[in-house]
Amino acid sequence: MVLGLMLGADARAQVVVQLGQNFAGSGNSQTYISPADGNGAIGPKYFVEFINGAFAIYNKTNGARVLRITDAKFWSNAGPGGAGNGISFTPSDGVSDPRVIYDPVSQRWFASQVDYDVTVPDPTLESDYYLLAVSDTSDPAGAWHVFSLLADPESGYFADFPTLGVDGGSVYLAGNMFYGGNNSLGTTLTVIPKVDLLASPPVLTNRIFFGTLDYAVNGAVLQPATCLDGSGSGIILAAGDLGLDLQSHSNLVATTVLNPGTPDAALSPATNILVDGYTIPFDPVQPDGSDTLADNDARFSARVCTVGGVVYAVHNIEIDGRAAIRWYRINAANDTLLESGTITDTNLDLFYPSMAANTNGVVVIACNGSSINTFISSYAYAGLTQNNVTTFGPPIVLAAGSVNYHDGNEPFSPTGESRWGDYSTVSVDPSDPDRFWTIQMLPIYDSATGSGDLWQTQITELITSLPPPQLTIMPEGMNVVVSWPFYASGYQLQSATNLTAGGGWSPVAQMPSTNGVVMSLAMPISGPNEFFRLERGQ
Repeated sequence: MVLGLMLGADARAQVVVQLGQNFAGSGNSQTYISPADGNGAIGPKYFVEFINGAFAIYNKTNGARVLRITDAKFWSNAGPGGAGNGISFTPSDGVSDPRVIYDPVSQRWFASQVDYDVTVPDPTLESDYYLLAVSDTSDPAGAWHVFSLLADPESGYFADFPTLGVDGGSVYLAGNMFYGGNNSLGTTLTVIPKVDLLASPPVLTNRIFFGTLDYAVNGAVLQPATCLDGSGSGIILAAGDLGLDLQSHSNLVATTVLNPGTPDAALSPATNILVDGYTIPFDPVQPDGSDTLADNDARFSARVCTVGGVVYAVHNIEIDGRAAIRWYRINAANDTLLESGTITDTNLDLFYPSMAANTNGVVVIACNGSSINTFISSYAYAGLTQNNVTTFGPPIVLAAGSVNYHDGNEPFSPTGESRWGDYSTVSVDPSDPDRFWTIQMLPIYDSATGSGDLWQTQITELITSLPPPQLTIMPEGMNVVVSWPFYASGYQLQSATNLTAGGGWSPVAQMPSTNGVVMSLAMPISGPNEFFRLERGQ
């Protein structure tokens, strides 16, 4: 028997990437705030940037800025369009830690920050407030409805590093709890049925607060998975440990909100997922030799996402004395590790990574990088999952930095470090899943001080295309199993018994099965010679 591979590509074939829109967003010359906590998301028509000090909207076809207002004005106006239910701030109110997500299922935007007292010596001695917003339409320049809710209504702890997640059933808010100098109190989780937020008017009536959860049981810094394709809900992922003890740790922690979006919502028992050991990343080096730029710890600082029943997550670790990237693919149904990998560079520290994937198996990781020879720059890595194996290509420079960064606060910082942007995001264009958008931070020269103590955000569109799909043909007893990547689900499998000019190709009538990554089918061996090919659909 002879089996023919008629349309194929090297199994290591990589995604082809072109840069689309690539433009500077806001900077601290507009916000006067450091760090930015640079965050954003792509929607049907606009990219929304939500950072400390600014809410901005950009036309995604040309990068033109449509609007920029302060973050405080966003909340007090109830969005750029004003819904008449804004939050009344006092001079003691400070807002920070922004997140924004576009949900293509509901065609709404969701955004969050925290509100705390800036006038007291230690604001963590009292509870702060979550600020939560939902847009009235898919237009982020229109009206929003906003809410203020106590972050910890039970113990009065302070929620730091808040996270935001959206799926088919609920919206999730989580926080890392502090009280004074005690930063090991645990985490909290608030779940709000999405149907309540989509009501007219939106309400918080049925929200559920799960109290303070133990780090040792539920992990450190909860990231509710954002699921925008309806493949799963209620998934919460955390690193097993932040790594501040400088020891190696080898577990992630997954929990699931059972019956999300209902009054019966409950947390499942935590599941430990064993992974390769990880340690806290070293602070990155800059060309002036300094290593005072903070790259945080081993938490999942960027959004966790779920696509096709697979959870995608990424965080910083240390490899060979440099900050590096560790990524994971996890089965959303049973919390088993499907795959993990490490991205490192022999010259660069890579820090503050974020990750997104589409239904075609394309995965994009974006991050900052720097070295003794390279100023802080913005990078991306594009990968493709084929036959349950994800392979990333070389780094893509999105924007190159040109100056060392020091925010001027290092002598006064508790750690002696310059803060940097730990809210990096990658999002998939809801109008075209082959287009990814990312927002990173870059240092810029400050002519007033003659140094690099200013920053700006960089917003970049990556246009991906896929290599030709490869057929894999394997004998299995009296059958033959033919498989090909899920991204080629629109192709037609055909067979022939010879390759002569008049041999002819016939469509295979049997329907393939899929696990969301690979298409496959098994069929009896019908003769001494049989060939297969994929034909692109019309």
